[in-house]
Amino acid sequence: MARPRGFKLELSEEDRNELKRISNSTSEEFRRVQRSKIILMYADDVSNKDISEILGINKMTVKNVIDKCRQVGPIAALDDMARSGKPSVIDDNDKSYIVYLACHKPKELGRPEELWSITALQKHIRKNCEKDGYPNLVNLSRSRLWEILEERELKPHRITYYLEKKDPEFKEKMERLLILYKEIQVSIDRGECPDMPTVSYDEKPGIQILENTAPDLPPVEGHGTVARDYEYRRHGTLSLLAGLNLNDGTVIPLVSKTHKSSDFIQFLKKLDSIYRDYDQIRIVLDNHSAHTSKEVMRYLETVPNRFVFVFTPKHGSWLNLVESFFGKMSKTMLRGIRASSYEEMEERILRYFDEVNKEPVVYRWTYKLDEVEV
Repeated sequence: MARPRGFKLELSEEDRNELKRISNSTSEEFRRVQRSKIILMYADDVSNKDISEILGINKMTVKNVIDKCRQVGPIAALDDMARSGKPSVIDDNDKSYIVYLACHKPKELGRPEELWSITALQKHIRKNCEKDGYPNLVNLSRSRLWEILEERELKPHRITYYLEKKDPEFKEKMERLLILYKEIQVSIDRGECPDMPTVSYDEKPGIQILENTAPDLPPVEGHGTVARDYEYRRHGTLSLLAGLNLNDGTVIPLVSKTHKSSDFIQFLKKLDSIYRDYDQIRIVLDNHSAHTSKEVMRYLETVPNRFVFVFTPKHGSWLNLVESFFGKMSKTMLRGIRASSYEEMEERILRYFDEVNKEPVVYRWTYKLDEVEV
């Protein structure tokens, strides 16, 4: 809306192009983007009132930006002006204090949080800095704190995970597994029949059995997703014990309400029945106590030399190929599944394995396998 005004803003072509670039940017600071829009609209004779309504901001904000534009020019007006008064001096000792706090967990300093947020760290510093001997930090801003942390590449509000190798024989056990995988791959490529089947085994406990309280609504035009009510009924959980045959890709399942030693023994008996034509069965598995219990040892004594166990290193179950199969199953068959009973869930899981075994896929290990010679 045109109206008389005391300050007529005329933009050069260069300034207008730069303001347009900034106003459409997704990487510029928000304040610069907003101020560039204010200046462009003002130059196009839009009233302060209309600018504030279009951008959803206060009219005083618009006035302040235009006043600054009149004083320093349209481009310089995008940035904050230097403030008057004595600047706060944050020296190396102050920064070391900040780093010290950031490198300690909040709970170690008497706070309830497990991790710092920038706001929590700022409040803690401003509250405690004077008594700790760092008065320069009493007015520490979030942006200045962020800058100091960035300078030292510190992100105390974030977590990255690592794998602690607690097994002193980690490397040797991993190499043993990689050699085994390589031997199987070479045997498959040559079309050779294995001397014994090798089964990659693990459990997937805690599969929830959830039932809808209202029926799902199928996708329709205009609403292209399945609609599901938030309410559901719980019917407990079940455990899946499964072995992936690394020679032919078939998978052997066992569904149970538990995953104890007795369940593992039941699975071993199932393998014994399936592979009765072989003298031995090799099983890759982790060090779970249920796999080495007295109950399991007593059973193994009744079938001497029938099973050969190859254990993954401690905290190295990711080296077990069946984990890849479980990951695929979670993303496909189990994703969003609903069932009204334990029996229904068991039937659907076993039906899934029947379909998988109709067209089995041989899983191949790739990590560091090129470094292995057999």
